[in-house]
Amino acid sequence: MSETPVTPFVQLFTDGACSGNPGPGGWAYILRHPGTGAEREASGGAPQTTNNQMEMQAVIQGLSALTRPSRVEVITDSTYVAKGSQEWMPNWKKNGWRRREGKSWKPVKNVELWQELDTQLERHEVRFQLVKGHSGHPENERCDELAVAAAAEYR
Repeated sequence: MSETPVTPFVQLFTDGACSGNPGPGGWAYILRHPGTGAEREASGGAPQTTNNQMEMQAVIQGLSALTRPSRVEVITDSTYVAKGSQEWMPNWKKNGWRRREGKSWKPVKNVELWQELDTQLERHEVRFQLVKGHSGHPENERCDELAVAAAAEYR
């Protein structure tokens, strides 16, 4: 009798930063496997972007780095990413990636990133935890430091 493989559990700490909005931006993540203590950091950036785009990119890159489907706790200071992923995205998808603005329909902002994030969210079992930014949360502070450094490379 074969055993059912256990789905790994990982924590994904993320942050995005932007110098000007839009302007040069950076994203960063820390992936931690609490079971083994293994940890990996990564960051990157873009010359012309927004803070929201960098917040999303951090989550996309972190989830993409996972080599197999996992249970993931995403720890972010971005209400936009957490609420967008959990609350808004199902309706956007149902409405052809459009959102209601007054009496008319408008395309969802950053739709390519939302669709990329959606693909990653479908691969994994994800839950979001919102933390207050710049409040001394060690991993959030580290991600901020990495994201700001990545953004500085494009100034």
